[in-house]
Amino acid sequence: MEPDLTTRPPTDSRRWIAFAVVLAAGFMDLLDVTIVNVAVPSIQADLHAAYSQIEWIVAAYVLAFAAVLITGGRLGDIFGRKRIFLIGMAGFTLASAACGLSTDPAMLIAARFVQGAMAGLMVPQILAIIRVTFADHERGRAIALYSGVGGSASAVGLSLGGLLVQWDLFDLVWRPIFLVNVPVGILALGAAAAVMKESRSPAAPRLDVVGMILAIGAVLLLVYPLAEGRRLDWPAWTFVMMAASAATFAVFVAYERYRARTVGSPLVDLTLFRSRPFAIGLGSWLLFWIGLGGFFLVWTLFMQAGLGWTPMRAGLTAVFFAVGAGIGAGVSVSVLAPRFGRRVLIVGGLVNAAGFGLYGWLATHYGAEIASWQMVFPLIVTGAGFGMVVAPTIDLLLGQVPAREAGSASGLLNTGQQLGTALGVALVGVVFFTQLDHDSARGVDTVAPEVRAELAAVGVPEQARDEILANFRACVLDRSAQVDPTVVPDSCRAGAERSSSGVGQVLTTAGMRANAVNFANTFERTLWYGIGVLALVCLGFLALPRSAKLEHHEIDIDATDPQPVGV
Repeated sequence: MEPDLTTRPPTDSRRWIAFAVVLAAGFMDLLDVTIVNVAVPSIQADLHAAYSQIEWIVAAYVLAFAAVLITGGRLGDIFGRKRIFLIGMAGFTLASAACGLSTDPAMLIAARFVQGAMAGLMVPQILAIIRVTFADHERGRAIALYSGVGGSASAVGLSLGGLLVQWDLFDLVWRPIFLVNVPVGILALGAAAAVMKESRSPAAPRLDVVGMILAIGAVLLLVYPLAEGRRLDWPAWTFVMMAASAATFAVFVAYERYRARTVGSPLVDLTLFRSRPFAIGLGSWLLFWIGLGGFFLVWTLFMQAGLGWTPMRAGLTAVFFAVGAGIGAGVSVSVLAPRFGRRVLIVGGLVNAAGFGLYGWLATHYGAEIASWQMVFPLIVTGAGFGMVVAPTIDLLLGQVPAREAGSASGLLNTGQQLGTALGVALVGVVFFTQLDHDSARGVDTVAPEVRAELAAVGVPEQARDEILANFRACVLDRSAQVDPTVVPDSCRAGAERSSSGVGQVLTTAGMRANAVNFANTFERTLWYGIGVLALVCLGFLALPRSAKLEHHEIDIDATDPQPVGV
């Protein structure tokens, strides 16, 4: 006999097991957004990848996730949230195995696209499953836990990635960062099949295939030229593609309005943007992830390519960001946001910006000599601000739209997060490496007096010193101008061939110091770009009503209560 679709079933004693499963799924997703960053040098060396390919390995996941996310929610409405969750989890696990077994950059990029797409099927079901599984009095606690874990997962990814790469388990180097998902995914699949309840929308919308194609096209037309433009010296077609992206987006908006008037079930419910606070808040959320999405990439580059730290040292240093994020997320959701509302988001953005500013100052002040312990305080501050923004934002912004539209709003916020991260990676690559090239003489000027003294100490004549320093300057400038920071330019090879062993050692050490100075200064300038973005984010959050409070209302992906059906 079919269960009654109009009543909620009795409280299930296995509900917290089901919650642990969806928590693990959400954690795996957010982990995989950043875990690859700390393994970038190892992946690049092992697969002989160009730097543009590395950017795609990072961005492919979030790009595919953003493209599939809203459609994934619709599929859950139609075919059942548990069923789509299991399909997504199974696909995510298989794609993780493919990532870990990749033999070239193209295979890894393709596997990352599939991994992100499967996450796009899996993640939209999480909040709906929580909604079905828990009664009203328990739901707020479950969502707070989910938000808190999500707030620190990105930084945990850096820490765990560093440890796994450094341990070099079974001589697999970077591959365990993906293979670790396989046993976790298998266990989660078994548990989910056993304890989850099935649910679907009683009035399931139809898929908007045209809208989906237009949305994906607009995103790809923007992100691809941003990722490839610098490597190719910005040919005309990159600007044509970006203009085509804007045109495609305009067509998408027009089509969504047409579909809403005729067929119904548009991919994006544009009526949501009638709420000015929600529309501006969504823009602020997108900007936040543009600023923070790129931070994790350049932060890792600074520690490894700039300072020459091992993945383990970089990963363990990242623990302090995770600690700050956990504190900020936990306190904001459980204490601050219910009492102070939108002000928590504004303060969180300002705290994050202050952490960026302090971190940038320390980087330029200490340069190559900066130690892990000197990064502890700015990382905790930065992480705390990050957690204060990430954890309560979705609930606070959902409070600005009617409950019947909360599902579409939740999908837009999740899509904004993933799209912002993908854009952040592409944009910050342009900002960071342009600045590194523009300011590359700084490192040479910093170390030149010391190099001249060391050359004199090993008996190099003055005229030869001038020539060596000129060659050294050319080497450092050419290296900073490289699209790929790991490529050794011809000027450096020629200089090394002409140098004796003693002079070669002096120049190698000086080159590392000059490189660290350049990376530190560029990192600081890039953080100022992030501070500017965060200032705009805070101004956007000011558009939220002063009365906005944290409310765990209908954060499901459809307008009505998700109804349970037979397992």
